[in-house]
Amino acid sequence: MGETASCRSVWWKRGTVYQVYPRSFQDTNGDGVGDLKGITRRLDYLAWLGVDAVWISPFYPSPMADFGYDVSDYCGVDPLFGTLADFDDLVAEAHRHKLKVILDFVPNHTSIAHPWFAESRAARANPRRDWYIWRDPAPDGGPPNNWLSNFGGPAWTRDAATGQYYYHAFLPEQPDLNWRNPAVRAAMHDVLRFWLDRGVDGFRVDVIWHLIKDEGFRDNPENPDFLPHLPEINRFAQVYSADRPEVLDVISEMRRVLEAYDERVLIGEIYLPIERLVAYYGPELDCADLPFNFQLIQTPWRADAVRDLVENYEAALPPGGWPNWVLGNHDQPRIAARIGLPQARIAAMLLLTLRGTPTLYYGDEIGLDHVSIPPDRVQDPWERNEPGHGRDPERTPMQWESGPFAGFSTVEPWLPLSADAEIRNVDEMCDVPGSMLTLYRRLLGLRREHAALALGEYRTVPDGPATVFAYERRAEETTIRIVLNFGEEAHRLDLPEGSAWSVLLSSHAGRSGERAAGTVGLAPAEGLILLRL
Repeated sequence: MGETASCRSVWWKRGTVYQVYPRSFQDTNGDGVGDLKGITRRLDYLAWLGVDAVWISPFYPSPMADFGYDVSDYCGVDPLFGTLADFDDLVAEAHRHKLKVILDFVPNHTSIAHPWFAESRAARANPRRDWYIWRDPAPDGGPPNNWLSNFGGPAWTRDAATGQYYYHAFLPEQPDLNWRNPAVRAAMHDVLRFWLDRGVDGFRVDVIWHLIKDEGFRDNPENPDFLPHLPEINRFAQVYSADRPEVLDVISEMRRVLEAYDERVLIGEIYLPIERLVAYYGPELDCADLPFNFQLIQTPWRADAVRDLVENYEAALPPGGWPNWVLGNHDQPRIAARIGLPQARIAAMLLLTLRGTPTLYYGDEIGLDHVSIPPDRVQDPWERNEPGHGRDPERTPMQWESGPFAGFSTVEPWLPLSADAEIRNVDEMCDVPGSMLTLYRRLLGLRREHAALALGEYRTVPDGPATVFAYERRAEETTIRIVLNFGEEAHRLDLPEGSAWSVLLSSHAGRSGERAAGTVGLAPAEGLILLRL
């Protein structure tokens, strides 16, 4: 499955993306919050680790109702994070380190404090009224329909001055733009060009499947599978408030803006089933280069379930569509918190050996786990609206060294550190052969060393124990076999007759260079990467 030759010159197909949540990466000015200079300071680390691109979550001017995903100026830097000059320095230094820079683009909604919204709400006759989504009340005076906010409660807020409701898929402080308005599209295309002209190498587009809403604003149907423990947004199927077919036209226009620049990448955040996810490549592969594939976050952590996922995803990709894989991000519990540290090592090996572009989330490479957040330190507005659904534990500061505040800051950070920060940090783990950090670095090194892992074809190895997922990556004369033990029992696995293999890497320390023929041993919760000799 898959092509290789045409991919060689496209960096985002052969490379690895590393997500930085800037509030939590490195503080350089002693306010307990990370900043752009902090990212620049740690570029040496990213180059050492072996990633190819850094994706930076929002740093634009914002009232921070949703920590930067409520943008009040798309063409600036919030003073909390620095200045435009700091950003320019970051891009220049990243490129000097041969690292690409991907920005978070948040086009679905602005801040309530954005000048566009101030004009829009000023009067029904204001020229920017139609830049946002305004509707008259329902006959009973309530919201226009039953659409819900992703953060809990109605998705409509009544504006007393004009008597209409405005729509917000998230917080009331985040009114949705009207992407059916050509003037909105043109203004947002200019935003893309502003950052492209400053040298950025692509964009991750926030909630891209939300951009177009049903023109008739019909009620969403009830979800028959809704359970009380789920977030309230799941009470209705989001049939009319998101994933509308016209959204592909919007994305195609964005893509054409990027195509005026060399080798820029367009990544779309899309939480949809595989059959809908792959539609976002576009009918002629003219929409998102990489519709983000979050299925590993949502699939049960069993060998059979993951194997079926990979096969179904590969089969669903359109011809020429390039796959991608994600284990976690700023909105999801960390991989180590979901499956435990031993299996998190298997997950790292899976992520970095499957066909396609992998995205790493900062801190996963040192095994950051769930960090408890005391009630008086909760920051996430979603947690305040719907307790139990908060995202603070996956946004805690990166841990660089032992000592006060783990080298992240000189003062108490905005969120707590992990309880084991004295040992779970980069300095303590970087030279330890069996550490999680060493495993990630070696995996990234193997991707660069072997074209079969970066660009090669994928083939499932069908036979073996139920708790083992095995597959091969192939390019030209090279065959690499990956075997991952999701279980707690050791196994002896058969290898093809007449072939000899060398262990390139084990998720456990100490097996590199070991030779195998006929069979190979696999310890509990162990992954192996084998090179056919």
